[in-house]
Amino acid sequence: MTDQSTRTIPHWIDGAERVVAGSRTAPVFNPATGAVQAEVQFADDAVIADAIASAERGFRVWSQYSIAKRQSVMFAFRELLNARKGELAAIITSEHGKVLSDAAGEIARGMEVVELACGFPSLTKGEHSENVSTGIDVYTFKQPLGVIGIISPFNFPVMVPMWFFSVAIAAGNAAIVKPSEKDPSASIWLAKLWQEAGLPDGVFTVLQGDKQAVDGLLNSPVVQSISFVGSTPIAQYIYENAARTGKRVQALGGAKNHMLVLPDADLELAADMAVNAGYGAAGERCMAISVVLAVEPVADDLVAKIRERIGRLRIGDGASTPEPDMGPLITGVHRDKVAGYVDVAEADGADIVVDGRGFQVDGAEDGFFFGPTLLDKVPTSSAAYREEIFGPVLSIVRVQSYDEGLELINSGRFGNGTAIFTNDGGAARRFQNEVQVGMIGVNVPIPVPVAYHSFGGWKQSMFGDAKAYGVHGFDFFTREKAITSRWLDPAKHGGIDLGFPQHD
Repeated sequence: MTDQSTRTIPHWIDGAERVVAGSRTAPVFNPATGAVQAEVQFADDAVIADAIASAERGFRVWSQYSIAKRQSVMFAFRELLNARKGELAAIITSEHGKVLSDAAGEIARGMEVVELACGFPSLTKGEHSENVSTGIDVYTFKQPLGVIGIISPFNFPVMVPMWFFSVAIAAGNAAIVKPSEKDPSASIWLAKLWQEAGLPDGVFTVLQGDKQAVDGLLNSPVVQSISFVGSTPIAQYIYENAARTGKRVQALGGAKNHMLVLPDADLELAADMAVNAGYGAAGERCMAISVVLAVEPVADDLVAKIRERIGRLRIGDGASTPEPDMGPLITGVHRDKVAGYVDVAEADGADIVVDGRGFQVDGAEDGFFFGPTLLDKVPTSSAAYREEIFGPVLSIVRVQSYDEGLELINSGRFGNGTAIFTNDGGAARRFQNEVQVGMIGVNVPIPVPVAYHSFGGWKQSMFGDAKAYGVHGFDFFTREKAITSRWLDPAKHGGIDLGFPQHD
């Protein structure tokens, strides 16, 4: 329940906040306390239409800006963001729950893409071939798509939208961001920063809402592309419906990331990295390690080392001082869902080495906390192994060989990220060639590519043909035109020839 003093999180349309009387709303919680701190408005069809129309007007203006002027706005946005990123980190922590340093890290990784986008002139150039046939030149140039839609997940309310809108706006498009209703404030903050940087009204729009807003973007003939990160069922829904209406689509889905630990690995490093990658951001990362495949005989030793490190983790309000290692989950509903997976694992015969169910923080008993959980000897038939849990639950699966571990990874329906821990270069090279996963770490547990490469998985972790950011991003948000040109020499006359053009 909300009271009259609860603030309302609006839309951002035509360069201003838009509050619509009588709109449907949803509560926005502080996950550390469990208290409702705001309500977010949900768009109806009229608001959706206004947002798209505003973005279309903004595109017509922005796409005609010179490259130099667009680049100056990009640089201004980057400088403003760098100066005020502490404010944004506090907003992320208050609505998502991740600790402040993790929120700052999210912004830093998003800023890498902003900085890449500042160099867009060299990434959107065309090509020219002179005299391909007598007196004929061929050249290409790239133009923006128009209005593009971004549907963002709750776990990275800043970084993920930045992956898309930085590249899209730099390339001359207008972006409509539909944030998660669970942590919607960061997008409004970013909209105001864009305005301060000099972006024309309508070029950056925030459309708050639920499925109605999503479907409004999917069904609009004005919206030319959809970029999405979230669960696999929703990614597939977005891909199928956006493609049906002729849109470009990049829909990044779920994951079940494995970390293969070979017997020659440095187990101290492997244990550190398993804890970092399994429990960072309370496991609410699509690139989190959720399964450790321990090649015998190292499992007992590795489990002991991970358990010892879990005992040293501090869990609490991400905004508190001193800062804890891990904050709460996003909602009470999600916390209960994560607990349900642990119940399933236990019923299926897994050993509960460390149990996070029922975990509470003193003074914050109503917060959505779930303690770091370590499961051993998890059956691969269990739903706790096969499905994405999206919480601080790390499963140990014992295997007898590299080949057995590789087969488990490759037989899964997801293919987002994976890692191998070994001191054997030959084994690592074999793994990176044989594993059927889009992003691979060698002694690196969360192999998220830097901005000038591209992010995306395989199989049911990715729907669409273009990965996020990097060269893929600029190709996705632009269309290429090829021009074949001949300027006749006035001293000559070509005459009429109805045959197929040939090279003489």
